[in-house]
Amino acid sequence: MSGLNRGLGLWAGIAVNVANVIGTGVFLKTRVMTCNVDDPMIVMAVWLAAGLLSLLGAFCYAELASMMPAAGGDYVFLRRAYGKPTSFLYGWTVFAIMKTGSQAALAVGFAIFMNAALGGALDQSWLTLPVGSGVSLTGLTVVALSALWLVTLFNCASVATTGSAATILTVMKVITVLAVGIGAFAFGQGDLTHLSGSASGGSCEGVEASAMGGLAGIGAATLGALWAYDGWNNVAPLCGEVKDPQRNLPRMFIWGTLLVIALYIGVNAAYFYVLSPQEIANVSATSSVATEVLKTFAGPAAVTFMAAALMLSSLGSLHASVLANSRVPYAMASDGMFFKPLAKVSERTRVPVNAVLAQAAWASVLTLSGTYDTLTDSVVFASCLFYALSAAAVILFRRTEPDLPRPFKTWGYPFTPIVFVLVSAALLISALVATPKQALLGIGVILLGVPLYFYWNRNRL
Repeated sequence: MSGLNRGLGLWAGIAVNVANVIGTGVFLKTRVMTCNVDDPMIVMAVWLAAGLLSLLGAFCYAELASMMPAAGGDYVFLRRAYGKPTSFLYGWTVFAIMKTGSQAALAVGFAIFMNAALGGALDQSWLTLPVGSGVSLTGLTVVALSALWLVTLFNCASVATTGSAATILTVMKVITVLAVGIGAFAFGQGDLTHLSGSASGGSCEGVEASAMGGLAGIGAATLGALWAYDGWNNVAPLCGEVKDPQRNLPRMFIWGTLLVIALYIGVNAAYFYVLSPQEIANVSATSSVATEVLKTFAGPAAVTFMAAALMLSSLGSLHASVLANSRVPYAMASDGMFFKPLAKVSERTRVPVNAVLAQAAWASVLTLSGTYDTLTDSVVFASCLFYALSAAAVILFRRTEPDLPRPFKTWGYPFTPIVFVLVSAALLISALVATPKQALLGIGVILLGVPLYFYWNRNRL
């Protein structure tokens, strides 16, 4: 761990969190969530509830990170709280699907927005791989892979350089979200009565019937919103590279999350002001609600510009995810619990380059293997499980290590971690009911790590 450099300042750290959160979810998930619950007011309530849940998690992580500011984040918290098996399964899941799956989905989202800007030109087959009878790759897939590797290679630079890039990209994407929301209210021919309407009769392209209506629909919508908020803890793996971590880490978690909540509530209100719930439910799965909102008042040129802005947003989120989450396999390898070469740090940049490249290689496989929504639903299930375990660790450490220095103490303790854990458990159950295929995929990947744990633990001794 000593090979890393503490070069990430406060604003760059907030930018990493915000950049990772504001990616594609806020532009793509409102359509699906509207189909899930039918009622716009419930959709808005879900966005707020998911944001507040993320904020509770941020309070918990602020305490944990200020106590243990080492590379790996949750991996370090879980190892100290529950032992090596749990921390390994977390790290394995991060590498296998939880964060690499997010990166694959973000890369696909980037390609979706580029396709919108090019009028569907990426829908055609661009390349055929000589595998079996031939595997055809569309332009969407080729562009997604290209974006993933472009960002990966850039993240081989120093953490100070990549942190500065995250700050610039974050400012640009915040401006984008504000522009959509303010533009919709200022120039859109809207009606607030849309908030009392219904999405009944909408096409709801690609939304599973089992995830529409009732508690299952609310649970599915909440998981969709949590996907859009996912990344509120993204600076955690970078704890070992943050300047003055005891002071800066809590600020990074809390202020970053509050900013995102405000932006998300505002832009979703703008969506429903301009479009009726049924119009939102009719949006194509290859487009976005934000794009359709702009079409109503800004014309084709503005829509193309917006698609380009959303491409930049996706790229920024992908950049932040690749930067932070490569530190988890690095931490595992440093413990002797993963491939040894991944623990190597570049002498020039002080970055774990091998871990960065290995992460991208597996994310590329996921990009080729799954659809956008399948990936994100599986990712959210696995994320929710481990986030709950980390939040519960706050309570555990208060009991087992009461004298451990805590530069920041969780606000609202013990209710904050208890509520976070209970809501997370309810969402996990809901996911098993509403989207069992994706939830079981997440469970299967976690369990696949059990024999791998015994393999690496045996060879480590």
